Amino acid sequence: MARLVALVLCIAAGQAHADFAGRVVGVVDGDTVDVLVDRTPIRTRLAEIDAPEKAQAFGTRSRQALAAAVFQKSVYVRSASVDRYGRAIGTLLVDGRSVNRMMVEQGMAWVYRAYLVDRSLLDVEAAARAGRVGLWADPHAVAPWEWRAEKRKGWDAK
Repeated sequence: MARLVALVLCIAAGQAHADFAGRVVGVVDGDTVDVLVDRTPIRTRLAEIDAPEKAQAFGTRSRQALAAAVFQKSVYVRSASVDRYGRAIGTLLVDGRSVNRMMVEQGMAWVYRAYLVDRSLLDVEAAARAGRVGLWADPHAVAPWEWRAEKRKGWDAK
């Protein structure tokens, strides 16, 4: 319980550098999950990747891939920070393996260059793209940050 209180205080202060472990009880989309820690769900955004939005091509498949990898499983989160929405940002590990990296390997997420720390992820993405894996089967795949920017332009025009 003390660990949860410390985590919540770090998140509230915008300094979620406290790692935590729990069970994934919800998969929001291809890069966001809810991790249950001491009966409290912690919304967690996978660091350094950006998955297609729900309404975007491959959005549903990306969410399904993440769910298959983590839903109802015990995970460890190496927490990096907290985003402006109060979500913990971190690397999700299942049995010691990075789920963030796996999503890129399977072509279910882009490397989020704006927040990239582990530059080796670029090689993983390049291999998936070369192999036309997952979303890379679409020769006109649109990065989620570009898709969101286009949607915002449409909203601003209204």
